[in-house]
Amino acid sequence: MSATIPGLEINRRQFLVAGATVAGGFLLGLPRGGSAGEAAGKRIGFFVQIERDGQVIIGSNQPEIGQGQRTTLPMLVAEELDVDWSMVSVRQMPLGIVKTDDGYAWKYGGQGVGGSTGLTDNWDYMRQVGATARGQLINAAARRLGVAESECTTRPGLVIVKSRGAEIAYGDLVTEAAALPLPEESPPLKALKDHRIVGKQQKTVDALDIVTGRAQYGIDTFRPDMCYAVIARAPVLNATVKNIDATAARKIKGVLDVFEIRGPAMGEPYQVLASGVAVVATSTWIAMKGRDALSIEWHASPSASDNSDDFWRENTDLLEGDGQVVLDDGDFPGAMAAAKTVVKHSYRVPFVSHAPLEPQNCYAYVQKDRCHVIAPTQMPSGASRSAAAVTGLPREHIHVEMTRVGGGFGRRLTNDYVAEAAMISKHTGWPIKLQWSREDDIRNDFYRPAGIHELQAGLDGNGKPTAWTQRLASASKYYRRPNMPDDELFGAELYVDDFPRRCIENVRLEYFHNKIGLPRGSWRAPAHTANAWVVQSFIDELAHDSGQDPLQLRLDLYGDERELPYSNHGGPTFNPGRLSRLLRFVAERIGYGKTLPEGRGIGIASHFTFGGYAAHAIEVTVVQGKLTIERIVAAIDCGFAVNPNAVDAQLQGGTVDGLSTALGLQITVKDGRIQQSNFHDYPLARIATFPALFETHILPYDDTPTGVGEIGLPTAAPALTNAIFNASGLRIRSLPVSDFLKV
Repeated sequence: MSATIPGLEINRRQFLVAGATVAGGFLLGLPRGGSAGEAAGKRIGFFVQIERDGQVIIGSNQPEIGQGQRTTLPMLVAEELDVDWSMVSVRQMPLGIVKTDDGYAWKYGGQGVGGSTGLTDNWDYMRQVGATARGQLINAAARRLGVAESECTTRPGLVIVKSRGAEIAYGDLVTEAAALPLPEESPPLKALKDHRIVGKQQKTVDALDIVTGRAQYGIDTFRPDMCYAVIARAPVLNATVKNIDATAARKIKGVLDVFEIRGPAMGEPYQVLASGVAVVATSTWIAMKGRDALSIEWHASPSASDNSDDFWRENTDLLEGDGQVVLDDGDFPGAMAAAKTVVKHSYRVPFVSHAPLEPQNCYAYVQKDRCHVIAPTQMPSGASRSAAAVTGLPREHIHVEMTRVGGGFGRRLTNDYVAEAAMISKHTGWPIKLQWSREDDIRNDFYRPAGIHELQAGLDGNGKPTAWTQRLASASKYYRRPNMPDDELFGAELYVDDFPRRCIENVRLEYFHNKIGLPRGSWRAPAHTANAWVVQSFIDELAHDSGQDPLQLRLDLYGDERELPYSNHGGPTFNPGRLSRLLRFVAERIGYGKTLPEGRGIGIASHFTFGGYAAHAIEVTVVQGKLTIERIVAAIDCGFAVNPNAVDAQLQGGTVDGLSTALGLQITVKDGRIQQSNFHDYPLARIATFPALFETHILPYDDTPTGVGEIGLPTAAPALTNAIFNASGLRIRSLPVSDFLKV
């Protein structure tokens, strides 16, 4: 039997290694390479550590960005190990890579979170680690008492041998367990019915630290000898430095150095986001004062003429022509020509910023033969690559530590701020803490792509859609990625296997790319956040224009449960019947179809995202142009909920994030300058926006979990705007809602 570790395929005999800790505890982990025996006794790898007093330390290799991995993954180990959750503590592990003859390989399993993969990539691996550790303890007890292993079982923290009337604490067995060879086969895993920890509500392991301020984020990093840095960034997109007058800045006491940071040329891939001028000082405040005192002359930028109004006009003009057909199922032209009724509408999705509450920051210390990085990152391997690219050091000499992340949402998949910190440290030779301001963060982001979606459907005499097309003119997030052909730019914006493919026979998708100068990147639930809104809005319009019920039309389109091929992320299959189940549930909970007073309306929406399913029903009031959200019902089907508390939190957070963004957020550009700068003109929704009647529900489906970090967001916006229409007759086809209503 073999086990697969994300990013590295080796058999379990190679990756599970037992050994003794310095204190005499039992250690289980992943070796650097070679046989298990060679690595025995070393504190390396994805590990379980059991001390003599029964305390258990479980290593967490994944970044914690608020999605709960620091709790959920150790739960899997603790369950199979059979210990009390109250006896477990969690230790954050650094990035682990090792150079081999074939390149770089993971020490601790694949490290990096995004696309709701943190749980699914580690579901089997973490349980096997726990089960193997438990097996070693049973083996040690059996040898000590001279009985067969089959006579031994466990209770939390104890090996039980009924035939001898013996109970032996794990802490009393660790030395013997550490000395035993590992079995050739993985021990059997628990049945779900026997779980005590997994599938049950568990508290976040560091919740107390978070609420009391003891949790350490990147922004909290401190080293006694470090200097502080900020960067004056180009005010116009893609501008470069022409001349620097740092005379006044250098006169400020505490300013230590001022120098240029070179950004990429227009069209080149990003290592850092923009050109600028670094100011290094004895504190962040002094560095900012030094930055304010700079006089910088900038070269004219090729993006100086970028304007939001022009961008939208260009997209409209593009849609007048022919684009790249990326999907063409059935006979779309024939079906459209034969349609009894044709419905066509367009929807506009704006650029938006990630706006994490913790702006970008990084500690870096570059020395002659090594580099130390401490950063809040979703992708520590990317931090390693970024530091290597700007320092020239081999990656095995770059040590990356991950802190808790104060908001990721896809922004920290990109490690441009790590590259900047490493560049500054290399230039000065000093350990550096780079800090961005809120204004830096909002004006220098990899924004969610914007675009115009044109949808058209042909309906037969019974109102059944027989042909469907989605034509999108947008700024692809793949623009400026290395080695990215133009004919693959659509792949980040249109997922070809998304609904309605295979639910409607004749489907065509068409793409047009707009090369505006704004940087673009992954924003929570990437293309799903846009496509769920436009598709679920369009279904409501189809229903209204053809005199059908929006809920019933969806149920008719989704049909019964069945597995459809799905080649995009979250596959390999998509079951539209699971969306039907969720829709029926939220509709019943909110009282869909009930008689409502004037100005009150209910909207629904559902979507499949990265392997999971979600639906929202939202009730609103619109009176004299003022919107009030009265009630929210949200439901998620993530297969099996490993930690229901975390799933519920993600569903709540995704709903809030989705509604906040739809209500009031957009990034605009004028003459190459981002017009928003802070929360006064990029207004996140306030607590009072959300109603007390806010329900979240988990509908289990099977024994296989999916990630949940992004699933709960996409359907919130369309449920809201569909509710607005039903309350007021106002159809929102351009976000944000605040452009049309008081919110």
